[in-house]
Amino acid sequence: MEESIKFHLDENVDGAIAEGLRRRGLDVTVTAQVGLLGASDEEQVAFALVQSRVVFTHDADFLRLHRRGVEHAGIVYCQQGKRSIGEMILSLVQISQFQTLESMYRHIEFI
Repeated sequence: MEESIKFHLDENVDGAIAEGLRRRGLDVTVTAQVGLLGASDEEQVAFALVQSRVVFTHDADFLRLHRRGVEHAGIVYCQQGKRSIGEMILSLVQISQFQTLESMYRHIEFI
């Protein structure tokens, strides 16, 4: 059986999203919880890779890391203010249902 997708939420993501995902049974870490508040984007990606977590962010700098070839377990990007909290939660739940850790490796999903 394939391992379920786990998420790591960047510090710019509203905490209500983490709460909503956890209520739906998803494994989620947030930057402050794991001691990465103020850490560089590279450090966030490295943490998520070691933990096999897909990063969710509003920060376009993560897209630049991907283009530079930085290894990552997956990135989900949503432009700030483009979606409601509920829409973002639903999109992340759907990604967790229809993607695998393997399919997300070095892959970006835009929501």
